[in-house]
Amino acid sequence: MDQQPPADRDPSEEGGATRFCYRHPDRGTGIRCARCERPICTECMISASVGFHCPECVRTGAGAGHHPAAARPRTLTGGAVASDPRLVTKILLAINVAVFAAVWLTGRSWLLQDLLLVGRAWDSQPFPGSLTGVAEGQWYRLITSVFLHEELLHIAFNMLGLWWLGGPLEAALGRLRFLALYLLSGLAGSAVTYWMSAQNQGSLGASGAVFGLLGATVVLMRRMNYDLRPALVILALNVLFSLRPGVAWQAHLGGLVAGTLIAVALVHAPRARRNLVQFGACALVLAVSVLIVLARTAALT
Repeated sequence: MDQQPPADRDPSEEGGATRFCYRHPDRGTGIRCARCERPICTECMISASVGFHCPECVRTGAGAGHHPAAARPRTLTGGAVASDPRLVTKILLAINVAVFAAVWLTGRSWLLQDLLLVGRAWDSQPFPGSLTGVAEGQWYRLITSVFLHEELLHIAFNMLGLWWLGGPLEAALGRLRFLALYLLSGLAGSAVTYWMSAQNQGSLGASGAVFGLLGATVVLMRRMNYDLRPALVILALNVLFSLRPGVAWQAHLGGLVAGTLIAVALVHAPRARRNLVQFGACALVLAVSVLIVLARTAALT
């Protein structure tokens, strides 16, 4: 929840435990400009060779003396600041909606049969005939199912979650890191579903990826010293929802764990080894997901 500083206090003063960005007085922050020491939020901070600088120090050249790259705006995690901080979020949302529309316009059956996450072949309703799955080598289903929805309410909830969580995360992490977070969370959710579900149990939806974004949001809010209670309440409600019959809780679990671990590496990586730690964590999540799929496939064949 946003907090307002007292009306009789300058937002940049030290008056309380919570400091507020001098450019956005409604945003609490624990970060200061390394040059002028004014409080700055994630949107205003610009990565420099030493700490973060505010836009004014960069613009006047006061903060650019350490390194030529210091004047280039960077996100909290070292990504490039984009003019449209929601571009990847919009593209992911558009892909999900386009696939959903295609499923309905083509009569729903053949696209679902081709893109659904399923372990191995079956011969039953709702897809009479032979349906091959991941165990038969169709690994692409681990990703295509993340963009696949059948019911309007299902895609509506997932896309609302993607929009609400994706925009702030993309702005804070940068496009490439945000995309890696989303896709790897979705892949991990599919891998855990494949591992823990019945071999002929179909699964679809972006819930695993969205749960990864939810876990990352909690990590980021903790890093920024924001009040975690609203995020934790939302997380608890979603976990309870996952326990309902017919819900693929395995995807939620896999996505949540993967997204949380990746986010910890992204926002807490030491500056000297930032890229190594960040992309190493992504590679680790990918490797574990692949190992889970290989082990499950070996058990089914």
